[in-house]
Amino acid sequence: MKIGIIVAMDKELRQLQRLFSDDEVRVVKCGIGKVNAALGAQRLINEFHPDAIISSGCAGGNGDDIQVQDIIVGSEVTYHDVYCGTAIDNTTVYGQVQGLPVRYAADPQLLQAALSLADQQSSADSQIPPIHQGLIVTGDWFVDSREKMQQIVDLFPEARAVDMESCAIAQTCYLNQIPFLSFRIISDIPLRDTDASQYHDFWDTVAEHSFQATKKLIEKVINQG
Repeated sequence: MKIGIIVAMDKELRQLQRLFSDDEVRVVKCGIGKVNAALGAQRLINEFHPDAIISSGCAGGNGDDIQVQDIIVGSEVTYHDVYCGTAIDNTTVYGQVQGLPVRYAADPQLLQAALSLADQQSSADSQIPPIHQGLIVTGDWFVDSREKMQQIVDLFPEARAVDMESCAIAQTCYLNQIPFLSFRIISDIPLRDTDASQYHDFWDTVAEHSFQATKKLIEKVINQG
């Protein structure tokens, strides 16, 4: 089974590339933002022909029970900065590209594999932090203030994480009929932060082992075939 993993930044790429030596797993960097994410996903599909694609890397978290280093598994993803209006079709909702799904659901098998990692959390050497599932919202904002995050949460109060790539990758996978999952490590919680200090601290102090859970996920997916 061939798995493609897409990240946005060099520092995420370095964390993950050293974890995988299997030719059946390819980790690529797409660059930051929705256009780069879609182009990177399409290139990965064209060149590698994966059986599934996983969007990994970090994200901002939302919720009283979410902590830095926790994992958010996107049971569904949508855009927080897309609005097509109602002039042509009054059934299109905020976050939806007209003519495409309101939200992109995770592949059920990939989602189940990710959630089953929680069974390993009781092991002392599991290196798997708490796992939460829910909505991940995507947009071309780096959310570096409470005010920005609050605008997003006002529109999507159920959102568990916000990033800049996952929904664009999900849309590309949908159009190509490729199973997709977003599996994101929380680097910061913008509603509790004032100047993105949590984000910078994440990379300075705790990122080193944060991506081991991604490796565990890929191993589980491959073993399940």
